[in-house]
This record gives sequence, C-alpha cells and structure tokens, in this order.
Amino acid sequence: MTAGARLVAPAVLLVLVVSGTALGAVVATSLGLVPLVGEPRLSTDGFSSIAVDLRAAVRESLITASAATALAALVGLAIATLVLQAGRGVGTLVTVAAAIVTVPHLVGAASVGLLLSDVGVAQRWSGVAPGAWPELVAGTQPWATVLELAWKESAFIALVVGGSIGGRYGHLRQAAAVLGAGRLQQWRRVLLPLAAPALLSASLIAFAYVLGTYEVARLLGRAYPEPLPVMAYRLFTSIDVTARPQAAAAAVVVTGLALTVAALALPLLRRLGAEQ
Repeated sequence: MTAGARLVAPAVLLVLVVSGTALGAVVATSLGLVPLVGEPRLSTDGFSSIAVDLRAAVRESLITASAATALAALVGLAIATLVLQAGRGVGTLVTVAAAIVTVPHLVGAASVGLLLSDVGVAQRWSGVAPGAWPELVAGTQPWATVLELAWKESAFIALVVGGSIGGRYGHLRQAAAVLGAGRLQQWRRVLLPLAAPALLSASLIAFAYVLGTYEVARLLGRAYPEPLPVMAYRLFTSIDVTARPQAAAAAVVVTGLALTVAALALPLLRRLGAEQ
C-alpha cells in the first residue's frame, strides 16, 4: 500500500462502513426483512408489485441523467476552453463557477420554473400566447429538469476541468504554437487530452448526482412517469405503511444504476489517467 493510500484508508473505511450499513438496511427493507409492520419475510414483492412503474421510472431517470450530464459536460468544457485559451487562467473560471455552484438546486429549480413555465417570465417577454408556449415545465419531456441540472453541473465540470489542467496547458500550448499548431489543433491535441480524465470524472459525479436528485424533478417534472428518487420519496412518505418495501426497491434500483455506470466508466478513467 502506498503512502497516499495509507493516509486516506481510515476515511475510506469509515465511508464504506457507514454507506454499506445504510445500503444493507435499504436492501433488507426492499426484500421484506425489515417491515414497518408485520413479521419479516423474505420476498421480492417490493419489486414485483411496482414493476411497471419501476421500468417507466428507470427510463425517465436515465433519460434525464444522460441528457443533463451530456449537456453539462459540453457546456463545462466549452467554458473551460474559452477561459484557458483567452489566457486569463483559472482564477476567473473559479470565480464564475463558484458563484453558480453555491446556488442551491432548490432555488435554481424554482427560478427555472418561474422563467420557463407557460405563464413565466420568458413567455411574457416573448409575447407568445400561453397556449402556444412549449411545455418546458411538467411537459411530456423533462426539458426544464434537464436545463436546470445541466446549468448547475456545467459550472462544477468547468471548475474541475480548469483546475485539473492548471498551468500545464499554457506551457504545452506555447510549445504547440511554436511547432505550427493552430487554435483548433491546440484544442484537439493539447487541451482535450489533458482535460479528458477530469472531464470524465466530473461527468461521472454529475451523472450520479443527477440520477439521485429529488427536488428538481419534483418541482419541474411531470407527474408520470416520475424519476426513481421522486418515486422512492413518494412511496416512503405515503400514509400506507406497507409501501416501505416498494420505496426501498426504488432506492435500490437507482443505487444499482449509479454503481453500474461507475463500474463501466472506471476502466476508461484509469486508461485516460495512465496516458497522462
């Protein structure tokens, strides 16, 4: 074990114990082993009784998380590129991104709802009739949810990408310019390879967060199909105390999706890191 691994081992062990215990309790609840009422009984009824709604919720969650993460990654990379190529360093990037990151998602969701609803600020300024305004909030597609999450997470991704490159890009960019590389070649052959590990890592974190977030989808999304976190919270707070296994089942599925995506992305992340 390296010195760095030994330093972080206690913190990692504590996180694994706490997270593992909580996850184990949720899994046990979903399997009927920790009922709120009645006798414990191993069963998959928590999953099978909501199978149809669960499939719809998985689809809605994956669409929202994938679209928001992809848009956030593109915007975040574009912001980092503009700032770094302008020669202003990462100081300006940190200032602008930090101002956006500190805005709570709940405040951002409320603001987006007031801006994009069919009687919102954008509709009134545009002069479009409420009936002709597109259904961006609580419509057939989660447009407002994706836009709010992408806006917030793009600042985080830009901050991570800009901070990871640091001063290395300036020296390598100068060397590439001396060798005759244009701005596009500098971006493609210097900045993009340098940014790739940080971009993938930040996008993976953003995807996991978006997949598990509740408040934005609850405020801006449609009633059905609902994302997995909204479904889990609704079932957990239901007056029907026998719905706890179903709520836990939804939580287990969203956790499994996040872990699966992380497991698929980690080999690529290791390879990109080894190429640095």
